[in-house]
Amino acid sequence: MNDTKDNELIHKAELAHEASQVIAAKSTEEKNSALNQIADSLRAHAAEIIAANQQDMLRAQQKGMTDSLLDRLMLNKERIFAMANALEHLANLADPIGDELENWDRPNGLTIKKIRVPIGVIGMVYEARPNVTVDAAGLCLKTGNAVYLRGSASALDTNKAIVAVIRAALNTLEFPADSVQLLEDTSHETAGQFFRLNGLIDVLIPRGSSRLIQTVIKQASIPVLETGAGNCHVFIDETAKPEMAISIVLNAKTQRPSVCNTIETVIIHQKWFDQFGSALLDALQKEHVSCRIDPIIAGQFPDLKVATEEDWATEYLDKIIAVKIVSDLDEAIRHINKYGTKHSESIVTENAEHVATFFKFVDASTLYHNASTRFTDGEEFGFGAEIGISTQKLHARGPMGLNALTSIKYLIEGNGQIRH
Repeated sequence: MNDTKDNELIHKAELAHEASQVIAAKSTEEKNSALNQIADSLRAHAAEIIAANQQDMLRAQQKGMTDSLLDRLMLNKERIFAMANALEHLANLADPIGDELENWDRPNGLTIKKIRVPIGVIGMVYEARPNVTVDAAGLCLKTGNAVYLRGSASALDTNKAIVAVIRAALNTLEFPADSVQLLEDTSHETAGQFFRLNGLIDVLIPRGSSRLIQTVIKQASIPVLETGAGNCHVFIDETAKPEMAISIVLNAKTQRPSVCNTIETVIIHQKWFDQFGSALLDALQKEHVSCRIDPIIAGQFPDLKVATEEDWATEYLDKIIAVKIVSDLDEAIRHINKYGTKHSESIVTENAEHVATFFKFVDASTLYHNASTRFTDGEEFGFGAEIGISTQKLHARGPMGLNALTSIKYLIEGNGQIRH
């Protein structure tokens, strides 16, 4: 690594670390004022952000980026205003910092309190989704954390424009602008160094493809809050209402195919498929979804591609869906637990016992009954923006809002006790 790259990487990490100690002491009112000021500034500078985004979009198109990824990258006035609105919603939410989680007395007279505190510096590693820049900054500022952003090269101009707006807004309030940093060097070499900035970054949160997430997990020496790829499923049980099942599958696959809570496989009970399967496949194809079907039914649909083992495990992030036929609920659960990424899974059924079994035995952060998986989202859960969707089992799981960006501290009151 040359000196210029090293200087940027380390210098910005040190500034974020110093700022984290200042912002941790900011009051709820000061933090909320900062969020509202950033929201106003994003709206005021939307044209500049869009102009920067158009440069990123042009380069991405020239490099042949897929339509689904271009959709993730693209910003317009509506999306920028939606990000600003999310920040204002975040400002209206309760501040978790300082919350007393537990309080108890010991026989020796000590009183112990457990409270929420900021983590410190959050390192965000993400791909072509510039909305993450705003979401991450907002959530971190609300919880008294600094954030060091490492976006992808494909969104660099957009991220630079957004971060410039955020920092300028913070400066108008004498709020530490250094609490939001962007690593502009997007090389893999520097990324590897970023993942090992122990002592300057407290936790890494990767958001993006399975490849990105696994790279961070394998290379990092800093603790990682793992957000998962979304190989999600809808299981249509024997008793599912046909119109409801078809509507849920279409929404979960086509409403926004490029995001992690879209489904990649629909699992169908054989008896339901015998009656309504053709209608479902027709509906999907009318929405220009390419269906990769179970070999069991391949003879009935010679024009459709047959699914392979690879298809069951693939997060397409596109208008492609695998279709799996099962004989019962247990087979559906085994398939999900084998190929799913512990993200979001749904069952469509009128059988209450099957719902209970599905909820008990499917290993995922978020489970649905008779609803689309597209609701796995911090805003939809009432968390405001989200930092990501955790598929791990420690610290946080599912959509991560404000509470997920806190740690704990024990405060002990005594009157002279010593231990014997």
